[in-house]
Amino acid sequence: MANDSHAAHPTASSLLNECYSRELCDRLARWHYDMLPGNVVRTAKALILDTLGVIAGAAQAPGIPELNARLARWEKTGNATGLVGRRRYSPPTAALANGAAAHALDFDDQHDPARVHTSCVVLPALLAAAEDAGPVSGREFILAFALGAEMHARLGLACHNSLGKGWHPTMVFGTPAASLAAGRLLGLDGERLANALGMAYHQTSGSAQSMRDGVLSKRLGAGFAARAAVLGAFLGADGLTGTRRTLEGNAGLFSLYERGEVKPEIVTDGLGEEWRVPEYSFKPYPCCRCNHTPIGLGIRMHGEGVNVKDVTAIEIRMGHVNWLTVGDPYDPARNDVVHAQFNASYSFARALADGYVDLRTYRKPAITDERIAALTHVTRVIDDPAIDATAIEPARVKVVLAGGRVLEASSDTIKGSPQDPMTTAEALAKLRSCLAFGMNADAGAADRLAAAVDQLEESADAARSLVKAFPG
Repeated sequence: MANDSHAAHPTASSLLNECYSRELCDRLARWHYDMLPGNVVRTAKALILDTLGVIAGAAQAPGIPELNARLARWEKTGNATGLVGRRRYSPPTAALANGAAAHALDFDDQHDPARVHTSCVVLPALLAAAEDAGPVSGREFILAFALGAEMHARLGLACHNSLGKGWHPTMVFGTPAASLAAGRLLGLDGERLANALGMAYHQTSGSAQSMRDGVLSKRLGAGFAARAAVLGAFLGADGLTGTRRTLEGNAGLFSLYERGEVKPEIVTDGLGEEWRVPEYSFKPYPCCRCNHTPIGLGIRMHGEGVNVKDVTAIEIRMGHVNWLTVGDPYDPARNDVVHAQFNASYSFARALADGYVDLRTYRKPAITDERIAALTHVTRVIDDPAIDATAIEPARVKVVLAGGRVLEASSDTIKGSPQDPMTTAEALAKLRSCLAFGMNADAGAADRLAAAVDQLEESADAARSLVKAFPG
């Protein structure tokens, strides 16, 4: 078998030793709950609660009822739960259903610098695996979740321009990260965990084209990744062999997907000692994260008294990757929710006109409002070379009013991030609004779900506790 070091043009991945993936899995197999710092446990539980709320909010989101109807037609029973409708599915199918719902509103958490949505992949995979495997304690569940979140963030940071290359990092890194998490939950040793990772990698996919085209397949991607992760973990547990050089091989993740443009030390340096989990952001607005800074600026301008009737032109400047993702002109004739979620012109116009952006913003008929369409017609979204091409936070806005007055605003921070976090009250309001929006559930249902997550480390059966607390 050829050695990767013989490559004519060595890259960061080809210079790694051939045991890189296996050594990583050996390290992860030794993780235990007591090594988790308090802030990691708190963040993990906050991420779990936020994701369950977003799944509930997506119960009637375009594509989710149709997906569940198709899956239920094919599977009448199983060992795991599709939370929307409490359907019984096989574990891979439950992971698909719950992952798609968790990502459908584009309201789910993100590690901003890594550009990965994590809980929409990791939590569905772990719920499905835990239900099938039998009682898994809350501590083991939290440990597995923290492992998956940590690995997802580190892979996204190491492969720093994956989205710019056209991949969807949530899927491409979520599949292996969630499979490692599920494998750890199943108690796999280093060898079988490496096989789970290899099996997951063999299924890894995920193009950014669906978000650029603004189509429903985008919201299914997290479900596809969670399904592949569950399958990979269980096949690894069953002793099937997966790729050995999953990350470092000459056709491994680093070389094949990332063209060797990787900082592999980010994956392993300080692993288990320096944590990325507390760096996750929670979304205050149900749309692509690239829109969040412009939305914040629009809300600020609305509060300062800008009247949209006076606006004659709008200019939004952002970095190249953000521009690729949300910079297309807005076309209200498409009447497409995903197109609106992934459009800076629409999102900023709504914020400027209404002074808020919430779940009602991205539904029909709001997305074809003529007043908003008029604003989008005078908006240009510009790829600004003065802004770091891969930075998600910065945005610059210029609004021209009748008579020639020019208003400008900018920000280099993004609401919901550790630098500008949501308050406890805002997080609870989001949870309650999601449950009411998707399932017509009252505040009591939100409080019961929050209590179950808050007490999760004391549960003898984490999956049962979470499924039971989820509104029916």
